[in-house]
Amino acid sequence: MALFLRIIEWADDSKNTLVYKYPLEKGGREINHKSKLIVRESQQAIFVHKGQICDIFPAGTYNLNTDIFPILSKLAGWKYGFQTPISVDVYFVNVKQFTGCKWGTANPITMRDPEFGMVRVKGYGSYAFKVEEPDVFLKELFGTNSSFETNDITDWLKTMLVSALTDALGESRVSVLDLAGNTIEFNQIVSASIQSKFSEYGLKLTNLFIENMSVPEEVEKAIDERSKLGILGDKTDVMMKIAAAEAMKDAAKNEGMGGAFMGAGMGMGAGMGMGSIFGDAMKSSSQTQEQPKPTQTGKTCSNCGANVSPNAKFCPECGTKLASKRFCPECGKECTDASKFCPECGTKL
Repeated sequence: MALFLRIIEWADDSKNTLVYKYPLEKGGREINHKSKLIVRESQQAIFVHKGQICDIFPAGTYNLNTDIFPILSKLAGWKYGFQTPISVDVYFVNVKQFTGCKWGTANPITMRDPEFGMVRVKGYGSYAFKVEEPDVFLKELFGTNSSFETNDITDWLKTMLVSALTDALGESRVSVLDLAGNTIEFNQIVSASIQSKFSEYGLKLTNLFIENMSVPEEVEKAIDERSKLGILGDKTDVMMKIAAAEAMKDAAKNEGMGGAFMGAGMGMGAGMGMGSIFGDAMKSSSQTQEQPKPTQTGKTCSNCGANVSPNAKFCPECGTKLASKRFCPECGKECTDASKFCPECGTKL
């Protein structure tokens, strides 16, 4: 004698079960008009007869009779008002939202940035989804398993999301500098483009969050440098002078001129400034050392015009007595006849 089920229900005590197949064992799979179906909120029950989906029941309590089984009644060819039992499979589908599903780019997304050229971008976030059409989901993804959990599908959904995000980044032509300010817009774009793909499997993307979009370290440094220049504005020349002064201080701490310059790591501007300083100093020193000594001032004969030694009293050419003037042989200063030393440089006369 067949054992007829009285109550068919599923008390979901899990957080991630999408589909649950009611355990109808052999000899207990038959139902009749005395059976009762209980479908809780956020559930739908699907009856399958000989591998074919028949009737779907939303939340509620049902006394099973031919009136509520229009498709199954027709397929089974019931007679005698559902008095004859029938064998079926019953699946409970969880239609609530499944939140907190994580997504992230396993590999960087390459995009063309209008300012930095080719840039690799990484991102991560979370999303939520639900079963929108249980019969489509059952046909496309579930099959005949005894249960189906979110872990069985989240990796595949994540792949679709990353693919849609890659397309959105490529088509947006937004600079990496503006990514942080456009996460909401990207959410909307990706959600709209991916929804049709979800619908093919009876699913609905209910929420999508892009928590972060990041770029490689070298791009971050370039952004930081550009921000620094923007803040300084017309003070760049002052900063270069300060940098040169700091480089000179570091150079002074090192032993040896070569070590000083190598250790300081001075830039081109600082090097040119240092070269100018040392060049001016060397030029000044050279001018001081090469300054010519004053020439001696001799006598000229008033008779014949011959040049005569400063100490001569008579012209060696014509013998004319010369004026009594004396000049220092060292600096050329005029001295008196009685002077024994030059009053200018102290040279002995």
